[in-house]
Amino acid sequence: MKNQKQREFQMSVEIKNLTFEAVSQAVAEILKISETTLPKDTADAIGRAASKESDPAAKSQLEMILKNIEIAGKRGVPICQDTGIFIFFIEIGRSLRLDFDLEGAIRNGCADATEKIPLRPNVVDPLTRLNTKNNLGNGLPEINYSFVSGKNLKITVAPKGAGSENMSALKMFTPTEIPKIKEFIVKTVLDAGGKPCPPVILGIGIGGSFNQSAKLSKEALLEELRDPDVKTGPNAYEDFEKEILNAVNDLGIGCMGLGGDTTALSVRIKKASCHTASLPVAVNIQCWANRHAAAEYNGGGN
Repeated sequence: MKNQKQREFQMSVEIKNLTFEAVSQAVAEILKISETTLPKDTADAIGRAASKESDPAAKSQLEMILKNIEIAGKRGVPICQDTGIFIFFIEIGRSLRLDFDLEGAIRNGCADATEKIPLRPNVVDPLTRLNTKNNLGNGLPEINYSFVSGKNLKITVAPKGAGSENMSALKMFTPTEIPKIKEFIVKTVLDAGGKPCPPVILGIGIGGSFNQSAKLSKEALLEELRDPDVKTGPNAYEDFEKEILNAVNDLGIGCMGLGGDTTALSVRIKKASCHTASLPVAVNIQCWANRHAAAEYNGGGN
């Protein structure tokens, strides 16, 4: 594993030996990275917003966020008191052979990280509200699997806090209502106000089924955040993404809901084909702490 200074902003670690213990250790490590350090694209987006902000109160808040990120990284402590629930995205090579309980290793790493970092235990029974004390529960952590070519394994974790998750929304449109998509997204942000700790990142899932659109919207938050000032090239905004970003920032909600120029740092859209009579649209709101990190096994080692 790489030391803290080497991995700053890199947000990934290498799994050298594919064993239960190595995967468990890697999961605990990427949880610590994701909880204590922001990816460079997110930190850069906050920095850009701070440099352009015209409202003194909002500028001060953005500068305090940047200071918070710096202190958390130096001390190795969570950047936010809400350390979230753990969402995993697993890519498994079709030629990879696993002879141990991968899900068990992931769960073990989550419990270990909760105790040792430490992280706030957030997982409870939905009705009794009984806390498991280790961030494990029925269906949590959430683990999403996909299969790719080769012998590699990639484990990405994206801790998600309740403040932003509670403000997310999904709507089943009819195909004739395509022009209403932007209005729905903007209204979702307007209704959220300052509750999701803006400036936010918006992950938008369009198409698929009811549940697939929600998954797409969460996956979109893992995409690199684009600079609104880049006009051409692969990092330029799609027209619809830029249109939504401008409309959201025109709301004037601003940093922490105190007003200002930047309500959203970025908008990312992922699409899937859907039924001819259906049009699901999901909006997953993420706070400024767009946390995620990954561990990778390259097919070598044992």
